[in-house]
Amino acid sequence: MTERVSSTGLRPKALIVDWGGVLTSPLAAALDGWYAAEGIDAAGYQAAIRDFHDEGLAALSIFDPIAALERGELRVEHFEQALAERLTRFCGVPVVAHGLIGRMFAGFSTAPAMINVVRQAKAVGLRTALLSNSWGNDYLRDDWDQLFDAVVISGEVGMRKPEPAIYLHTLDLLGCAPEEAVFVDDLGKNVRGAAAVGIIGVHHRSYAETILELEALFGLDLRAG
Repeated sequence: MTERVSSTGLRPKALIVDWGGVLTSPLAAALDGWYAAEGIDAAGYQAAIRDFHDEGLAALSIFDPIAALERGELRVEHFEQALAERLTRFCGVPVVAHGLIGRMFAGFSTAPAMINVVRQAKAVGLRTALLSNSWGNDYLRDDWDQLFDAVVISGEVGMRKPEPAIYLHTLDLLGCAPEEAVFVDDLGKNVRGAAAVGIIGVHHRSYAETILELEALFGLDLRAG
């Protein structure tokens, strides 16, 4: 693997990570469990989301409910009602609106290996941050004060990935320039958004790949002892 350093010739000094799919089990696995529990199918869910979220309209700045939910501009119960109606229509089974988002993400479990990477990064002196798009879901924050120097949740700051402003806000909280930070996310569009503002982006596909990339970038052992 080619080792990369910032344009200043110095190692990066901050690690920013996503939550769902990076510090947790993959989203696809959580959704598979939810499909089975609700009696719906993946194709019906995707059709409902396409009906709900039109990328073309979003690009024209016409109201995008998913973006609005992630920014905290749309109440969770209103989003759940609208999504439940679409799921019922596309999947052919009744879907209860109340608590829908909680049920969707109930299958998430923590990813201890990746959490330990963040813990080790902080222990060796790197600045650390969590940067997550939220669908109004609850987070278990018990050890966040020990893991992160900054926490940025989209619905709490009125911004969302991959908008440039949310990356710049996170950098401000860390006191870092873009080239001094590395960002890890499981969604390519969010990694590209970070790269667009000058942050080093790592597309998370597995612990094995990500730990090798991070250790090369920082020049540090980030595995738990």
